[in-house]
Amino acid sequence: MSGSVGAIAIGRNEGERLGVCLRSLVGAADRVVYVDSGSTDGSRELAESLGVEVVELDLSQPFTAARARNAGLARLIEICEDVEFAQFVDGDCELRADWIEKAKTSLRTDGRLAAVCGRRRERFPNASVYNKLTDMEWDTPIGNAQSCGGDVLFRVSALQQAGGYDPSVIAGEEPELCFRLRRDGWRIRRLDAEMTLHDAAMDSFDQWWKRAVRAGHAAAEGAWMHGRSPERFNVRRVMRPVFWACVLPILASVAAYWTFGLSLVLLIAVYFVQRYRMYMRARMQGKSREDARVLATFTLVGQLAMFIGVVTFAFNRIRGKRTKIIEYKGDSDG
Repeated sequence: MSGSVGAIAIGRNEGERLGVCLRSLVGAADRVVYVDSGSTDGSRELAESLGVEVVELDLSQPFTAARARNAGLARLIEICEDVEFAQFVDGDCELRADWIEKAKTSLRTDGRLAAVCGRRRERFPNASVYNKLTDMEWDTPIGNAQSCGGDVLFRVSALQQAGGYDPSVIAGEEPELCFRLRRDGWRIRRLDAEMTLHDAAMDSFDQWWKRAVRAGHAAAEGAWMHGRSPERFNVRRVMRPVFWACVLPILASVAAYWTFGLSLVLLIAVYFVQRYRMYMRARMQGKSREDARVLATFTLVGQLAMFIGVVTFAFNRIRGKRTKIIEYKGDSDG
């Protein structure tokens, strides 16, 4: 007899978004666990009113989403011993009604699949350019994948074999976990199916910038952990911002004295050429002219933010300090 499906949502002060999230999980999964990280908006009471099992994360230890997901999984296994699959969802997301059945079928068809994910979309992609960028970021290729995001249906036995998420990782915990799973012979797959609606609620450049800094930190931490593997995990993701935001400007600046400033003009020209290449790549992927322009511009600008994230990780690592979690949504977790 097949095992059951559980769902785990994590969040903090998500307000009504959490209500939408949990209502989409109740009924779709056999048991639902909500992991709260110190909410003050009545999130716990809301979850309990919906019959959801609530776990209060111990905040005497540094918070990470990885810790929250592990805590949710541990509680799910306690209350549902025959759980076969675990659907993870961020508290600002709504699960599509038919997703779990499609995802379950894929996992049961292929015994080496550790996890499947689908299309995560922004609920309000046109509310801001930053929401639009996030929506385009979620649109990853169909088929076997290197990693998943926060919304994913996992095979519980694969998670247990891998030891779960690494609780010390402050961002990018999903790619790091997927690297370990793939190293052990498991596969990750992106399905051509609608999975979740996400509410990024990003309306300022500052929020977008912090999110990009966090991505750079995550890339650097992943490379430090597994960059010496044959796959060279995350090494290119680290080297790209280092090259565009540091090496190239330094070389142009050093050469400016001997080239009477021509190297700086050339540097600007190189950036424009790179932006055009990114624009054309986005157009070839089916993006509209406007979307391609936005994506190319912010991807290039984002190299500086990512470089700051890389430097932040390296600097704190040298000092033996742990970077505090980098949040971009104020009191929320998503």
